[in-house]
Amino acid sequence: MIFEEGPEFNHTAYHHSLLDWSEDSISFIPSFLDYPDTLHDAIAGYECWTQDQDQANLIHTPPSTTPAVGPPTTSPPSLPQPEFSKKRKLPSSPTTLNKAAAHQNRWRTVVDSGDEGDGVSEEDSEIGRKQGNGRKGERKGNGGNSGNRNKEVRWAEHLLNPCATAIDAANHSRVHHLLYVLHELASTSGDANHRLAAYGLRALTRHLSSAGIAAVVGVPGQGSGPADDSPSFASTEPKLFRSAIIKFHEVSPWFALPNSLGNASILQAITLDSNQRPRPLHVVDVGVSHGIQWPTLLDALSRRPGGVPALVRITVAGAATPPGPFSAAPPGYDFSSHLLRYAKSIDINLRIDRADTLEPRSLCLARSETLVVCAQFRVGHGGPDDRTAFLRSVRELNPDLVVLGEVDGGGAGESDGRFLAEFGRRSELLWKFLDSTSAAFKGRDCAERRVVEGEAARILEWGAAADEGCERWRGRMVGLGFREEWFGEDALEAGRALLRKYDGNWETRTAGAAVGLWWKGQRVSFCSLWKPHTRS
Repeated sequence: MIFEEGPEFNHTAYHHSLLDWSEDSISFIPSFLDYPDTLHDAIAGYECWTQDQDQANLIHTPPSTTPAVGPPTTSPPSLPQPEFSKKRKLPSSPTTLNKAAAHQNRWRTVVDSGDEGDGVSEEDSEIGRKQGNGRKGERKGNGGNSGNRNKEVRWAEHLLNPCATAIDAANHSRVHHLLYVLHELASTSGDANHRLAAYGLRALTRHLSSAGIAAVVGVPGQGSGPADDSPSFASTEPKLFRSAIIKFHEVSPWFALPNSLGNASILQAITLDSNQRPRPLHVVDVGVSHGIQWPTLLDALSRRPGGVPALVRITVAGAATPPGPFSAAPPGYDFSSHLLRYAKSIDINLRIDRADTLEPRSLCLARSETLVVCAQFRVGHGGPDDRTAFLRSVRELNPDLVVLGEVDGGGAGESDGRFLAEFGRRSELLWKFLDSTSAAFKGRDCAERRVVEGEAARILEWGAAADEGCERWRGRMVGLGFREEWFGEDALEAGRALLRKYDGNWETRTAGAAVGLWWKGQRVSFCSLWKPHTRS
């Protein structure tokens, strides 16, 4: 089998190709090669994907860089809209002053009545009071200063984790107090702390209800919490869902960077037949991109110096893994027709199939094709045994390349998977997501942000743990007969170029051959490449 060196890309030509492509495609995602600043304007020409007027207003259009001409004015500059509390106002009468004082006394009661070592200190409670009154943590566009890495500003976790501990200890009065404070501070339109408090409150109350002790604790009924009616992918109208995932890829590298690294590596994995022509390419898609990942790959294939494969197949096989956050799509959403139409416009013979399993018969494999399994943020939805079983099925396919991307929990996978035992770890992961989206959306609230945050919050209630780190995944892959591959320099450089588009608190770090994505010095995810030790 002959491997061909990946092409050297022309960024200028690729920029123009994106403009052509966006007139007849579903996506305006920054590719792994370039990232134009006028993507929203470009996509407007495609009639099937034109946003409604009210929907288009939710899409962020980059500000013009043309310098202003004319005399200076005295009007104040336009500032990003801060994240205000929906409840807190400065007291203006003796009655409200008394209520405010009573609330602070209740807060002190909650803090002082806690068991020793529950994680709520006097300093944490003071932070909670300051964050809970007046404005809710306005953030700047750069994601805040480095001081936000410190634990003391993350007051929501100092309420949620002790509440989970109190639930585990059956300390019902303690649970009641903490739930009351969380309900007072929670908001899905505040800063990251208030949003985490809202989603954590929902997760804890649902756990109490499922355990049959909600009435004993005095938990309010369903629908009374600030996050109880938050949207998710499955409950969202398809047009808003599409807009949300596109917008999220535009403003955050959470999924965009792993997709970029994966696409560049797939391009370089194309093999040649005996006549030095590229073999047909078959990508088994086990991911959460919902089609957004593939237009940039197709465009790069159309410009490949060695020629385009005679057939490109994408088999969507997400059903082969357990469901989890970001895996679902709303009824009626289907990207296939749009992707096929775009592929035809750039002279690529594309075929899209769906499979419920990784059985070779379901995938309709051909020995003459280059087979790539792209598993991004789906394998970790199951338990340890589910993950091993899935990857064993991948190994039996004997693919040319496996792209594996997952959340990096940093652990060894030794937790017991119980809800309360995992709650703290999941809260920390959700904090990173909410903190990064606060920076990505520059503190502004919009429908797209609420959709992706509501979907991410499902991690608090889902059965799978988020504890395994890159090393644990590496050990599992090696044990199943894979060898790790290094990313090509072109892929790494494209990833670094893409990352410069986003908030400065994002960075990449290598972990062996894998590439890790970090936020404010904390690990978020990793992307790695694997090949079988031998191919038959």
